[in-house]
Amino acid sequence: MQASGKNAGLGLALVSAVAFGGSGVAAKPLIEAGLDPLHMVWLRVAGAALVLSPLAWRHRDLILRRPALLAGFGLVAVAGVQAFYFASLSRIPVGVALLLEYLGPALLLGYIRFVQRKPVTRGAAAGAAVAVVGLACVVEIWAGLRLDALGVLFGLCAALCQAFYFVFADQGADQQDAPDPLGVIAYGMLIGTLVMTVIARPWEMDWQVLGGGAAMGDMTLPAPVLLAWVVFVATVFAYLTGVVSVRRLSPQVAGVVAFLEAVVATVLAWILLGEHLSTWQIVGGGLVLGGAFIAQSSRPAPALAPVPAGAGPAVVDRETTRA
Repeated sequence: MQASGKNAGLGLALVSAVAFGGSGVAAKPLIEAGLDPLHMVWLRVAGAALVLSPLAWRHRDLILRRPALLAGFGLVAVAGVQAFYFASLSRIPVGVALLLEYLGPALLLGYIRFVQRKPVTRGAAAGAAVAVVGLACVVEIWAGLRLDALGVLFGLCAALCQAFYFVFADQGADQQDAPDPLGVIAYGMLIGTLVMTVIARPWEMDWQVLGGGAAMGDMTLPAPVLLAWVVFVATVFAYLTGVVSVRRLSPQVAGVVAFLEAVVATVLAWILLGEHLSTWQIVGGGLVLGGAFIAQSSRPAPALAPVPAGAGPAVVDRETTRA
């Protein structure tokens, strides 16, 4: 049962990475058609909130049971990642901003080891290191490199928010009254929409763009079709499978597998948008795949030694205790 659960979790993590990775391919034609990037993000989050609103009503008891979790997921895992990433993007190159954001899994390992005081598997640590190097190749960080202190800070904040996405997704997973991930995601989208409304100011949006078409490579697709893909597949479906995968695997393993999102985005841009893949990007994609394989194939680390008397019970890694 444990093996089958891990395999199912790995499959869901891969599916989530593919779904998340497809967001850029569908969103870029809309942005090139005249939609502001922040407005695109608002449409993505608000659309997902609208789709998931029935689930929010069904799990309305979570408002009283887990208010902090819902607020944290909405403010940090939904709005925080988006807002800080675009703020970073406005000051530093796209590749550098993307690399900084995807330092989240590495920061997650540090949080698990030094804050939660749980053991981190060597495989997860090695996989994260290999994946970071691979991602640097995928985004070709050396191309047009320039650093802006505030842009780098925003990028690191995006990484921190991404790390806490996995932490919030795992909250209460090993408890009998674990919050339903459907309800957590639904309220996270609602709260994220409120925050992004203040930031993006959608009343200034050029709504006419959504009534026309957008060019995707050699094709022209209706803008509503692309928006539907971003909302239903790259947001609702991606978040649902992602949160469930974190609960079936562990935050540290699921975090490393999430590096594949950037590889999927690059490959889809090559296939659908005609963007050229360089040799370094292909090599980087292989390294990211290798890092994800190393992380997911590692064995659970042993529990930490008991802490001194009076300092509280020892923390045992959930992977070693969950059946």
